[in-house]
Amino acid sequence: MRRVIVDCAIYRDGRRTEGPEDFSDALDEARATGDAFIWVGMHEPSSEEFDHVRREFGLHPLAVEDALTAHQRPKLEVYDDSLFVVLKPVLYDEAADRVSAGELMVFIGDSFVVTVRHGEGAPLAAVRHRLEQEPQVLRHGPTAVLYAVCDAVVDHYIEVAAELQADLEELEAEVFAPNASDTKNTAARIYAFKRQVLEFRRATSPLLQPMDRLAFGQVPFVHGHAQPFFRDVADHLTKANEYIEGLDRLLSDALSAHLAQMGVRQNDDMRKISAWAAMAAVPTMVAGIYGMNFDHMPELRHPWGYPAVLVVMVAACLGLHRLFKRRGWL
Repeated sequence: MRRVIVDCAIYRDGRRTEGPEDFSDALDEARATGDAFIWVGMHEPSSEEFDHVRREFGLHPLAVEDALTAHQRPKLEVYDDSLFVVLKPVLYDEAADRVSAGELMVFIGDSFVVTVRHGEGAPLAAVRHRLEQEPQVLRHGPTAVLYAVCDAVVDHYIEVAAELQADLEELEAEVFAPNASDTKNTAARIYAFKRQVLEFRRATSPLLQPMDRLAFGQVPFVHGHAQPFFRDVADHLTKANEYIEGLDRLLSDALSAHLAQMGVRQNDDMRKISAWAAMAAVPTMVAGIYGMNFDHMPELRHPWGYPAVLVVMVAACLGLHRLFKRRGWL
């Protein structure tokens, strides 16, 4: 159990205090005083490891199954004895230009908070440390923890969106570069980028409805006076979703522009090939005519026939070259 429990503490009047190591005794002590709650943080527990926590806090079996299985959409579920919230923190790897999403489950009930983390993207340690430095916020109990966790996850969405925006600007510069040549690599990068944006959207879009419920509805185990704070989180989430929608539209436009540029380059290449083929066809045609070996052909026996044919071929090629150059084919 100590391997999966990252941290466990009792908070009384907004300050961390020492308490019993047993969950049941700690929870009874927190409920007895009325101004305390217990916060248990876990990382990727197995079914056996989480079973003790489930029994002590009376967590709903369906919520427990979701917390253990992971791969859930962001959502908010209300049960008789607890509130269950699923969040998907995102992590941006600058070296690989890759967005990955973890999962964070939050159980809130009478005088307790249980957080279950999957992956590496959840900022729970920083959230706990910051709350412990602000006892006036932590004094509001489990509601303050839920707000702080949601706020940290959503604020990180905006930071990741800003980093993706910087990468997109570099990609746009590559697409519209006048001497861009590696078209296959550029198209692959655009498709890979769109996949990262899709992964990002899977984390942010489904969270809008749970945030609206917390910001504008009456949710059990969440104090009504916290609604303005959750409205602020909902506003930041809307901003993050607008960022992502803008990124997706710009990527689609960049892909369309890239495909159009490829078509223009192919047309330019075909015109150049056609122009050179036309210039090569003139001497080929003349040489073919005079190479048919007939006995009676005009100027066949003329002493100036050979130089005249060469002059005609060179003049025709130069004339065609000048014509194609003027029209922009060469």
